[in-house]
Order: sequence, then structure tokens, then C-alpha cells
Amino acid sequence: MAIRTTSASALHLGVLSADVATPPAHFATRPSRQHLVDTMIMAQLLDGRIAIITGAVTGIGRAIAVEYLKHGAKVAVNYFPDDKSTSQFQELQQEVGESAPLIAVAGDITKPETGQELVRKTVEKWGRVDIFVSNAGVCEFADFLTISPDLVDFTIKTNLNGAFFAVQAGAQQMARQEPKGGSIIGISSISALVGGAGQTHYTPTKAGVLSLMQSTACALGKHNIRCNALLPGTIRTQLNDEDMADPEKKKYMEGRIPLGRLGKTQDLAGPAVFLGSDLAQYVSGAQLLVDGGLFVNLQ
Repeated sequence: MAIRTTSASALHLGVLSADVATPPAHFATRPSRQHLVDTMIMAQLLDGRIAIITGAVTGIGRAIAVEYLKHGAKVAVNYFPDDKSTSQFQELQQEVGESAPLIAVAGDITKPETGQELVRKTVEKWGRVDIFVSNAGVCEFADFLTISPDLVDFTIKTNLNGAFFAVQAGAQQMARQEPKGGSIIGISSISALVGGAGQTHYTPTKAGVLSLMQSTACALGKHNIRCNALLPGTIRTQLNDEDMADPEKKKYMEGRIPLGRLGKTQDLAGPAVFLGSDLAQYVSGAQLLVDGGLFVNLQ
């Protein structure tokens, strides 16, 4: 099968425009999963889109940034302004290549001005913002009876307040640019829907991100802005490496997940591409669990 089309505009009603030769006898009538994945990547679902991702030099944010670049997007990433994060951005740049359309805007996401600066520099470079992914977050486990006010305050400022003001900055740009519109994706968590004994300060912030996406979907629809939440399950990232280093706990978590494994950061990349693309042009206010079936498994 010779695929000629390389942009998302060729996708219509789930059909990919292609030059189709008579398939050989051994070619299965149902394409393999890998063939479909390869075809979608060739299609570049985000061709020419301008994307911003906060907290994007590690974990889920980094995986989304790499996948967005593969799909033809131009990407601006935010990270905390310290030496470690700067080094992580340099590693990301090396991975995707120096010629990749990737820029970095360092800044503390807890400060409202960081989102404004991130948007300003992105627009200065590429003219508009089509996709805004609010991903930056922290998760430090703590006992409810002894947790410090400083940790509670820092978690709320980063995960909820930071998301609010960054999303607001992205939405303001999307509402004033021509043509108006865009896609906003909030990285929430399965923790928005369930409790966690060591996460009493964390789960409310992720529930807040989910609620923020629902309310902004209502507020911004008139500007052709779609807002949706991704809810990761147990994903191996730098935030839980120490917790998952316990082999018994890792085995227990894997046993609760119907798909039988912990999530990888790349598992969030595909759903983030979908929500940022025209394939999701009528999807707004939605919550998409990416958890291997964990949430629905009561056994």
C-alpha cells in the first residue's frame, strides 16, 4: 500500500486518502495494529500546529513533546529554571535533533506571569497557539496528620493555581488570534476520581484540573476552543520512581491493572495527539482515562 497523503487534512470520516494497489494474497484484510500506527504517524495529525507544553522536559510532558514533533507540530516547552531542568531540555533537544522546531521557555509555573511569558515567546516565534497542554505538576507523598503547610501550599500552587493561570494565558491568545480557536489539554489524574491515603493534598488538585477543563470547555466554546482532561493511571515517571522501586508494591499495582503492566509515559502521547488534532474537533469537556483499565477493576 503506497500512502501518498502526509497531512491531517487527508483524514475525513476515519478514511485515509491513499493510492491503493491490489494487495498481495498474503496481505490480511484487517491491517495490523503496527501498520495502522505507522500510517497515522505518516499522516502527521498535527502538521503545522503550534503547541505549548508545560513541565515538558521529563515524564509525560516530554513524551507528548516528542510525539507532537513526530506529528508535525512546532513545540514550545516550559520547565523550571534550574540547572537540572536546563540539562534535561538539552537532552531532549539532542534526542529530537537540533533542526527540530522546538523552543524552551524556562519559568516557575507557580507564578502567573510564567504562562504569559510562555505564550508571548511562542507567538513571537511562530505567530499563534493551536494547542496548550497543562502538564506541570508535583506529587510528594505525605501523611495527612503530619503534612506540613508548606507542602500543601506548594502542591496547590503548582498543580492547580499554576494550571489555572497557564491555561488562562493560552486561552487568551486563542481567543484573540485569527482564526480563533485551539485545543487545551489538562493533565489531570485517576486521582481526581479516587482517594489516596498519602495524597490528601494531591488528589484535590487533580480533581481541580479536571473541573477546570470542564468549566473552561463551557466558557471557551464560543471562541472555538476545546478543553479536555487526560487522566493517567499509574505511570512510571520521576514522580513515583521511588514508590515503585518496592517490588511488592509494583507487583500489587500490576496485579490490579487488567492490562497487566504499569503505564509508560508514551502511553499518554497518543491520546494527547488525538485531543490536539482535528480527529477530536467535536470533543470538549471530556475526561479520558489512560490507566490500563485500573479504574474499573473492582476485584
